[in-house]
Amino acid sequence: MGGRARPAGLAVEASRRGSEARAEKIGAGLYELAPGQKTFPYHWHQVQEEWLIVLRGEPTVREPAGERKLAPGGCVVFKRGPAGAHLVRNDTEEPVRLLMLSSGRDSEVEVCFYPDSGKVGIFGEGERKLLREDAEVDYFDGEE
Repeated sequence: MGGRARPAGLAVEASRRGSEARAEKIGAGLYELAPGQKTFPYHWHQVQEEWLIVLRGEPTVREPAGERKLAPGGCVVFKRGPAGAHLVRNDTEEPVRLLMLSSGRDSEVEVCFYPDSGKVGIFGEGERKLLREDAEVDYFDGEE
């Protein structure tokens, strides 16, 4: 996003599968996490609900209630809204393989919040914007 390389710790191998299967409502991503890597920064979605299914390894999941380690076959649902905030990382010495499923592929827009860094992401048809939450303006700002 934004053309910048992923920072250290966020170098994940991913393969998107929803489009391949011609899915209209469900997206899927297959992720391979090397030791010490994370999928994405801590975030939550306004539109999408996500499922995490552990295929191999023991990832650590950070959620609003705290952190926990998952085992192969483990499944977690990240609901829409702040209660579904999450980050997945590999604290082990072995690779971790994850399948992430997401609803809302048919939505034209998604809004993500990144609580740790104070950002908001707006993603739409061909558009990706990441903004600082503190850049909020009045509804009529700039209007005549």
